[in-house]
Amino acid sequence: MTAALDLQGVACTFVSRNDPHQRYTAVRDVCLTIGAGEFVSVVGPTGCGKSTLLNVGAGLLEPSTGSVSVFGQPLVGINRRAGYMFQAESLMPWRTALDNVLAGLEFQGRPPAEARALAQDWLRRVGLGGFGDRYPHQMSGGMRKRVSLAQTLVLDPDIMLMDEPFSALDIQTRQLMENELLSLWAAKKKAVLFITHDLDEAIAMSDRVVVLSAGPGSHPIGEFSIDIPRPRDVAEVKITPRFIELHQAIWSVLREEVLKGYQQQLQAA
Repeated sequence: MTAALDLQGVACTFVSRNDPHQRYTAVRDVCLTIGAGEFVSVVGPTGCGKSTLLNVGAGLLEPSTGSVSVFGQPLVGINRRAGYMFQAESLMPWRTALDNVLAGLEFQGRPPAEARALAQDWLRRVGLGGFGDRYPHQMSGGMRKRVSLAQTLVLDPDIMLMDEPFSALDIQTRQLMENELLSLWAAKKKAVLFITHDLDEAIAMSDRVVVLSAGPGSHPIGEFSIDIPRPRDVAEVKITPRFIELHQAIWSVLREEVLKGYQQQLQAA
């Protein structure tokens, strides 16, 4: 399988502005490969550096050591072949849903008529064809996430980087969005690096789940192939025997790291 995104020996060390001798290594010795068309989720304790790795893959953060390549080429600067869907709200409040989806195409310099047609098409694909004139404050949380998804996918990225995109949604809306993403992914088969705290979500959606240790110096400590047949419904798949087996196997590795991370938070409080 062609490697869409390949991190080898990556470490990220941050230096305090006030004291150059005070350093914090968020991740260390990280080797992580996402194949073209592969859906990979990364799980781990709070503060273990999951988002740091996503920023490295996006080219927003240069690793202290190690290498990053995109489809076999060294990554220099921003990863132009990746789309980034953030956890936090990323829509511009002064622009309508359609105009938010248009923004990236305008930045690319697409002809106005072509850009508008693409934006309208992607709003339809995420179920918001009739809501293009709505502003973010006029939409529900789930609708805003759909706009964000269209905003990312309209640029047709070869790699999708997703940082807990559905964590703020209620469970019903979250499951709808997860199934929507899986349906869109199945049609396009882009490489996906998906960050989540939710082990159920990771198993239900992924081809492979990677477990990170507690920080500092977080690194992969487990990798699990998710051999549940596709297509999947994220609600229905959770009651299957294989899902339960995989959940138990991954949690047996993750549990101790979560406890370590929790103890570190208590000590820092």
